[in-house]
Amino acid sequence: MNLDFTQIVPYIPFMLEGIWVTLGFVIISIILGFFIGALIALIKISNKKFLKWIADFYTSVFRGTPLILQLMIVFYGIPQLLDYDVSPFLAAVLTFGLNSSAYVSEIIRAGIQAVDKGQLEAAQALGIPYSQTMVKIILPQAMKNILPALMNEFITLTKESAIVSVINYLDLMRRAQVVGADLYRNFEPLLFVGTIYYIMVMILTLLGKLVERRLRQSD
Repeated sequence: MNLDFTQIVPYIPFMLEGIWVTLGFVIISIILGFFIGALIALIKISNKKFLKWIADFYTSVFRGTPLILQLMIVFYGIPQLLDYDVSPFLAAVLTFGLNSSAYVSEIIRAGIQAVDKGQLEAAQALGIPYSQTMVKIILPQAMKNILPALMNEFITLTKESAIVSVINYLDLMRRAQVVGADLYRNFEPLLFVGTIYYIMVMILTLLGKLVERRLRQSD
């Protein structure tokens, strides 16, 4: 076995910068996905049949096609159709945000439906508008039920973020590829960033368990 990790030592700062690059676009994506997903979830539980059909179709498209295909369509398709060059960062945020929103919408929908229906009926009896009822009464209670699931979605996006390396976005994965190409040795940099991914996911998993434990204690 011919392994020599000393050669990647000068490149370690370069690869470590990929942590913030990766987490940066993942955090923005999950925020974007949350707000779009919340809107889609509210449409799904509404009485507007046509809008519900659109929301269900949207969800099925993003959940039923590969994420890497969606990324390629955004990065290469938009410039062809709209004559607008999309930066790797924007393509990554849009793709991951829209993809995440499809999953988040189902999480939020389930959380809203888990709230006692009597509260919605009481708000309606008091004449509180539907939008205010959802934003001020139902959604805050639903958030308590869906926070662990949202944390799992954040963890999933972090692991899947390596896909953006195919559009030359300088995330952790792409930086490992750059170092490998420079040294003509791929295993060591890949193993190094693989360890970083593992540590990141384990930290996020522990945070998720901590949040879940706190929520159970507050019940």
